Amino acid sequence: MNHLSYFESFDIRQILSDYPLGDEFTHRLAKISRDALFDLQNQRFQKLMARAWQIPFYQRLWGAKGLVPADISGLQDITLLPTFGKQEIMDSVAMAPPLGDFHGADIPINGSRWPMILHTTSGTTGRPQPLLFSPKSREIQSLLLARIYRMQGLQAQEVVHSVYGHGMINGGHYVREAILHYTNALLITPGTGVETPSVKQVELMRDFGVNVVVGFADYIKRLADVAREQGITPGKDIPVKRICGHLGRESRETLSQAWGGAELYDWYGVGDTGAIAGEGPDHDGLYLMEDAQYVEVADVETGLPVPQGDVGDIVVTCLYKDDIYPIIRFNTHDITQVITRPSSLGFNFQRIAGFLGRSDNMVKLRGINIFPQAMGPILEERADFAGEFLCTALRDAAGRDELIVSIETHGEKTPAHAQAYRELLKRKLGVEIQVELLAPKALAELTGIESRQKPIRLIDKRFA
Repeated sequence: MNHLSYFESFDIRQILSDYPLGDEFTHRLAKISRDALFDLQNQRFQKLMARAWQIPFYQRLWGAKGLVPADISGLQDITLLPTFGKQEIMDSVAMAPPLGDFHGADIPINGSRWPMILHTTSGTTGRPQPLLFSPKSREIQSLLLARIYRMQGLQAQEVVHSVYGHGMINGGHYVREAILHYTNALLITPGTGVETPSVKQVELMRDFGVNVVVGFADYIKRLADVAREQGITPGKDIPVKRICGHLGRESRETLSQAWGGAELYDWYGVGDTGAIAGEGPDHDGLYLMEDAQYVEVADVETGLPVPQGDVGDIVVTCLYKDDIYPIIRFNTHDITQVITRPSSLGFNFQRIAGFLGRSDNMVKLRGINIFPQAMGPILEERADFAGEFLCTALRDAAGRDELIVSIETHGEKTPAHAQAYRELLKRKLGVEIQVELLAPKALAELTGIESRQKPIRLIDKRFA
């Protein structure tokens, strides 16, 4: 059996032809007809399915539903396949530690065994999950992110500051590979506040003349506060003109103003799938990378597809991952909705509203679904909000769920101030929520704002 090295296992010219960047994407591929796009997706899906049927995980998952290969003739039959999520992956790992049987690392492809790259998730929702890549899928993953960055205006020689974490997690590594392999920007990679203290980060940003920042909105906002504490003026001493990050539900206006009026761009992806969608220059939703990612929106409770434009779970099939770790109908449990109005850019790729919350972090209070990530934009309506919050879900002896929102605020913390926050949340969310007011930085240890890529926004004590 042949054992290929990293660069022997893929043809970079073929990858660039199959998944174009820059003008080839924005002027040609993104304007492809929906029929031609479906034909392309279906061709890639059929190759993906042929590989997936060789893998024990899918044989078990699909066999349990009585499915055989002949049942799925093409992409039009995809909803016959069950979805899966992190729980099924972790069950696979428990059955066959340490890497599970959800991959085909030991199953030859055309008589050759491909190299495998190992990372993990951050473990935000539990034990970190193994993430496995072939060199080809790794490069396409990076290329898709670079495509998004370039669509958002990233130019050669711009200085990019990345606050994505490294270590075992995938994020910082593949952001670095995307920028270094597929753009000509200059990249500095200080990572999280644990890897490089925040004070040192803002000094680096000033000294290198950073004009683009990439990362999660929470920590990027924190860096603006740290800069001012050090007498460094964001937007002037650090000439940031563009932030390309995971913005989520945070206030765009507040983050932009914190960095002197920087232009903001959102993008979305998860560790298993890589980049899925990115905001374009029209700032009207996030364009799905549909040549590489087939995305469905499913009802949170039933798992069935929702009508176009309704809110539901993002379910992803990675059309390009047809080797070591095929991903077919992976339920991210991230919530979004498809935008149905036409693109002003003339793109025919669909758009989503971006990350709207997590269905597995949802708390139902008196029949109303509450997503912790939705708290940030609401709290920012108050001038004394200091930027950080944490939700704690509790269940009383009668089985009634409650939510306490701990909020960092400036100034006084009187009962009247707490009542004002309670009234704000009730008016916006339609349900009474308990509130406690704390001093700035009081929640840092619990949220992990200085140490994590994604700060913790919910502590769930309902099942303790």
